[in-house]
Amino acid sequence: MSAQTIVIETLEIAPLEFESLSTPQTLGDVSSESVVAATVAEGALLRGLDKLTGERVDFELENGYSTFMGPLRVDMAQCRHPADNATGEAYAYLTIMGDRGEGDTLFQGWMIASSPALMALDHARYDVWVMRCKTSEAAQDAASTSEADGSD
Repeated sequence: MSAQTIVIETLEIAPLEFESLSTPQTLGDVSSESVVAATVAEGALLRGLDKLTGERVDFELENGYSTFMGPLRVDMAQCRHPADNATGEAYAYLTIMGDRGEGDTLFQGWMIASSPALMALDHARYDVWVMRCKTSEAAQDAASTSEADGSD
């Protein structure tokens, strides 16, 4: 039997060099800015998907409450929507943990209903995203009436 010879070579790698711009370039001026007041809703309608079985489940969650979806614990801190459009955009602050709340935090932050991939749960089997905020019946009726009238 002969011994195996292992050769270790040292490679010379040049350090990265960064080129700076000789003259700063302006990206343009902000000509307008839009700020929309947000209203805190009672909770949110969330959708969960088991990617393995294809099972989809919709569930409502009140602000400050938790629920389980399989081994995940979903905590809802708050759902907000534009003050002038209760059925419009929804922003929900969620914390999602594994092992029924005993495991690592898998997601924590604001999920946006219209852009679920912008801030998404990164899990091999489950997806959770925000559908809309849960509002009182009076707010929903007022929103549908103003849409039917064409008023803003």
